[in-house]
Amino acid sequence: MTLITRIRWATVTVLTAAVLLYAGDKKDKPKPVAAKQVDAGSFGVFVKGQRVVTETFSVQQDNGISVVKAQLKETGGQAATDQRSELEMSSGGDLIRYEWSDSKGSLVVAPDNEFLRETITTSGSPKPVEQPFLMPNKTAILDNNFIVHREVLLWRYLATAPCQDEAGGRKCQSADFGVLVPQDRTSMPVRVELVGKDKVTIHGTERELLKLNLKGDAFSWALWVDQNDQFKLIRVLIADANTEVVRD
Repeated sequence: MTLITRIRWATVTVLTAAVLLYAGDKKDKPKPVAAKQVDAGSFGVFVKGQRVVTETFSVQQDNGISVVKAQLKETGGQAATDQRSELEMSSGGDLIRYEWSDSKGSLVVAPDNEFLRETITTSGSPKPVEQPFLMPNKTAILDNNFIVHREVLLWRYLATAPCQDEAGGRKCQSADFGVLVPQDRTSMPVRVELVGKDKVTIHGTERELLKLNLKGDAFSWALWVDQNDQFKLIRVLIADANTEVVRD
């Protein structure tokens, strides 16, 4: 199976519509579809070689709705921190709702007609603050703290990037995405590009993974996914910050 065939097949992840099979005429009720676990696990975040944070996450599809949950736990802590998030999207990638919270407050991003609106609540203020964004509903959420949101963005890129065969193998064009960073209350353009196959060592074992770059005006990340396992995110390298993220 070629790389591009596997990419197209892998769109059964967060960007593929849940297919409901109807029997008989249109008046028959659709059969319920059990929720599908697309991915689940944890990422270890290492700064200068020392583990500082563990992110536990899950990605599920239920009747065409994708739900991405994540929470953070500091290394050495006995209990999970109260920083957590939940992202809901339609099968086509439209934002339904995003929620984030910690001990100091919470925020919600949701569609407001054709655009987005963020509502921020803090413990020191009785009245929520609202901020509109002239961004479409397909805008990707890229939270500062949760690596799984990068995985979701890579899936979107791999499912839609224009590709063609060349002498050196299949090449895919880079693609630009508009993203919203809720905690910074800002939006920005980012670019995703496919670099190609790369051999890296994960937990002491050499593996051949697919490398991609994620770039913005002020950052550059290298990311590796497993093309043989539904393009799950395995490793992230943020060289400028001496930070590495590895799937446990």
